[in-house]
Amino acid sequence: MAIISNTVSYLEGDVLLEGFFAFDDAIQGQRPAVLINHAWAGRDEFVGEKAKKLAELGYLGFAVDMYGKGVLGASADQNSKLMQPFMENRQLISQRMKAAYNVVKLMPWVNDKQIAVMGFCFGGLCALDFARTGIDIKGVISFHGLLGAPQCDNPTEIKAKILALHGHDDPMVPVSQVNAFQEEMTQAGADWQFHTFGNTMHAFTNPMANDPNFGTVYQIDADQRSWKLTVSFLSEIFTPS
Repeated sequence: MAIISNTVSYLEGDVLLEGFFAFDDAIQGQRPAVLINHAWAGRDEFVGEKAKKLAELGYLGFAVDMYGKGVLGASADQNSKLMQPFMENRQLISQRMKAAYNVVKLMPWVNDKQIAVMGFCFGGLCALDFARTGIDIKGVISFHGLLGAPQCDNPTEIKAKILALHGHDDPMVPVSQVNAFQEEMTQAGADWQFHTFGNTMHAFTNPMANDPNFGTVYQIDADQRSWKLTVSFLSEIFTPS
């Protein structure tokens, strides 16, 4: 096994973005790819490490940049200001996602018919919103993602299989939002799964999360269980039919 990693610059409109990707150079030919969406701080080491973990599984992992090359928040206030334009204009999420998707499809190591998207917190919302466009990808995984749907007069059929991984005690995603999301997925004809982890708050996959008052706490059991579910899900959706 020889994990190769690098960055790639790309544009969405006039915004310069920089993704990080990793793959196993020992694997011959093309392989499935998984786009990874960062939390509200920006493309950081956390999603870079996830790209490497996916490379070890035989995929190409691509950490998406939603904000711009080198843009990273350093506090909750900065993170919120970076995320807010996307929450106010959900179409911007889809545009940035499509730009990253187009880059990945053209990579020589990638089977462009075998692509999935995952995301964490804000990134979970980004991944789900990409599925909501009706894009024909294999699957989407949301880790403690925000679940609220954008306002849309003409919702589309969701073609991607959906795996949502949620903490029962997540204060940022109330039960009403969970119920609405599940109804939305059903009405959209999606093949969806929703897994809830008890005694688990927001950001449960992030070892740096340790703020119960804010609602972000790492939970090692939920972290490990959610990754096992992810590995199984990817194996399922990328199995040739």
